[in-house]
Amino acid sequence: MTEHPPHPSAPAATPTETALPIRVRGATEADLEPLVALMLRLKRLNEEFDPMLEVRPDAEARTREILRSELGNPRALLLAVEATGEEAGKVVGVVRATVRERPFYTPESEGVIQDIYLLPLYRRRRVGEYLLEEVARHLKERGAGILTAEFPTQNEIASRFYGKRGFRPVTALYARRL
Repeated sequence: MTEHPPHPSAPAATPTETALPIRVRGATEADLEPLVALMLRLKRLNEEFDPMLEVRPDAEARTREILRSELGNPRALLLAVEATGEEAGKVVGVVRATVRERPFYTPESEGVIQDIYLLPLYRRRRVGEYLLEEVARHLKERGAGILTAEFPTQNEIASRFYGKRGFRPVTALYARRL
């Protein structure tokens, strides 16, 4: 596999990661295929929560296209989560977030966690909490003054996870098929 330098805005790993079974770093072009696979796992899980989140037949190609475009976007945050130890270097998780404007509210910029997915073997060891702290830090550096997370309403695991860390519902998105 060819090594590619990280995107200039890609965050570097921090020393506190050594106690965890993972290492977090900015994603690179070389990470696209494992990140696409992880994103598709997440989207298929979302589909299980709600049939309105049915995964499109072209989801793999669209995911690849979206992730590639985010590599060059200074407002986007795309992180690769690598295993340490026996599986060192294997991409076992993905974080996708962005900074967007809030034209009617203060703070004026919002950091939005769009997707977090971690293979089941790496969950429940404070890894999710650590990922959340890292995302918050990097989005704050990009100008975000508030942190939000998007996930399916029926995902009670995510709801509890974020609720325990000080998040609360602010807006609601309701949908119906046409």
